[in-house]
Amino acid sequence: MVKPAHNLMAYNSQICVDDKFKFIVATDVTSSGTDKQELHHMAMQTKEVITSPDLVILADKGYYSAAEIKKCVDDEIKTLVPYAQTGQQQKNAGKFTKDKFVYNAETDCYICPNNEEIPKSISSNIRNGRLMFIYRPKISTCTACPIKDKCLGKTTRYKQIQRWEEQELLDKYYQDLKTPEAKALMKKRGSIVEHPFGTIKRNLGWDHFLVRSKKKVQGENALIMFTYNFKRLLNLIGIVLFKKLLIALKDGDITKTREEIASHIASFRLYILNFLRYLFMVQLSKKYSL
Repeated sequence: MVKPAHNLMAYNSQICVDDKFKFIVATDVTSSGTDKQELHHMAMQTKEVITSPDLVILADKGYYSAAEIKKCVDDEIKTLVPYAQTGQQQKNAGKFTKDKFVYNAETDCYICPNNEEIPKSISSNIRNGRLMFIYRPKISTCTACPIKDKCLGKTTRYKQIQRWEEQELLDKYYQDLKTPEAKALMKKRGSIVEHPFGTIKRNLGWDHFLVRSKKKVQGENALIMFTYNFKRLLNLIGIVLFKKLLIALKDGDITKTREEIASHIASFRLYILNFLRYLFMVQLSKKYSL
């Protein structure tokens, strides 16, 4: 695993957790020090397990990658991944950030803070596997600009902006992230996926891999995640129903047992809800009694 300051003999464990029952539905191991290339791979694994058309993949900003988001869109997988804010260094230096340059789709150009057009040039380049179109004005336009000090460096002669060929897709994606529904879902992400890691480290006592080589580590990782799911299943349905489930699987008909499990989980949730309501009322009564 390569880190900014040093190299490590380490692996990065990836998991996807379902929101309803908190099972780990997909897992993998990488030797990469970042998560930027893992969004589509893990989303596809999850889609194979959860076939619901309402599937939404939540991830933190470490997974943000325009190319990975494009792959998910192409495969009809909805994702919500916040993007990392850039340009803070420019903002601190009193320079204009990219969001101050407004794109005009009709004329295919950018409008700068001085209300001048920055047209598309014939040049382009490939950055991280993405085709980027280059927009730049005439040198004379920037030279005569009264606010060029807030836009250009001391030795820079003109402004240049790069735009991805699929930028419209990203612009729509950014707008979707700003909806109340998306913001509410993003708030839930940490409580969904971080909890299993805490349980695995603290309750199961596993905090590092014991074997070497990626193939062996993948096997160890799969066993740990299976153990977590097994304990989660027992916590949900209990040992009695689990034995019934094994017998039903052996007989080849789990219809009746499935209904019994669904009824058990529903009643358990109702019990928890009533218990929490009782605790709330007790705390409330203590507050007013004081």
